[in-house]
Amino acid sequence: MSAGYWLGVDLGGTKILSGLFDDDLKLLARSKQPTSAEGGPTGVFGRIVQGVEAVMKEANVDPAQIRGMGIGIPGQIELGTTKVKFAPNLDWHDVDLKPLMPAGWRWPLVVENDVRMGTYGEFAHGAAHGARNVLGVFVGTGVGGGLILNGELYSGFNGNAGEIGHMILHWRQGTELEGIAGRKHMMKRAKEILDDSPKRVRKEWKGIDLASVRSSQLAEYYQKDDPIAVQLVDDAARALGAALGGVVNFLSPEVIVIGGGVTGALGDTFIERIWEIAQRYTLPGAATGVRCVSASLGDDSGIIGCAAYAKAHPPAHTAVEVA
Repeated sequence: MSAGYWLGVDLGGTKILSGLFDDDLKLLARSKQPTSAEGGPTGVFGRIVQGVEAVMKEANVDPAQIRGMGIGIPGQIELGTTKVKFAPNLDWHDVDLKPLMPAGWRWPLVVENDVRMGTYGEFAHGAAHGARNVLGVFVGTGVGGGLILNGELYSGFNGNAGEIGHMILHWRQGTELEGIAGRKHMMKRAKEILDDSPKRVRKEWKGIDLASVRSSQLAEYYQKDDPIAVQLVDDAARALGAALGGVVNFLSPEVIVIGGGVTGALGDTFIERIWEIAQRYTLPGAATGVRCVSASLGDDSGIIGCAAYAKAHPPAHTAVEVA
């Protein structure tokens, strides 16, 4: 088959990233649109169409030259189909993306979980390139994960493999990893600290809308040794380290890639701290040779993973049946 082009779309809760790649998976064009989830599946897919058309126009590529497209969704996918079972950030339930594609889009469509696609991107072309057993952990608003086992993406029996953020760390309280290390829950914890200890409040926290605090702002406070930020970040590192130590014992990955907005803002020191703690929980020799590294593709990990996965795993069906 002649060389062609591949599309990767990373659908997030607030933004949609679209990328066009050549047959060597070199990024040729990139576009960003707002998700505006309140418009429902049809409205959101309309913005996906806008992004895809923008990158094709920029790269001067005709739709007939597209070989396939992958879309990463922040939710649960029905394996082997284009149906989104549940995407909480979008308020989607049982949404099939295949019928939403324009009639002129006759290329195959692959739909997968967004964090698994980010992990696949780092495996195929990023920090874990060359490894065959990879754990990806992305720490942002929440905590998500993905698994590559023996060189293949592992989705599990029901398609939920890799959801490390929902690992229970404190069984009595039912506390999940995400409830300690995800930024959304870190800000809830910050509110509790501020309410309980008003004397600890520095001017940086006074009158602030905690829901609007970004990862970069948290990192700035942490670097200034703000006691609340230090406590939040240290708790997150301890929770992530404990979880990763258990996963190393259980799965024995070759590479652990840690990415996401919180990790990117806090930098390598945060990852080093996580890995230092993780090794306290591993069996003797279990962590030997295991690499724990920062994700290298940034925001592009999702679109790269989607395009690479679509190329490596074309579906048996096309997105639009051709008469």
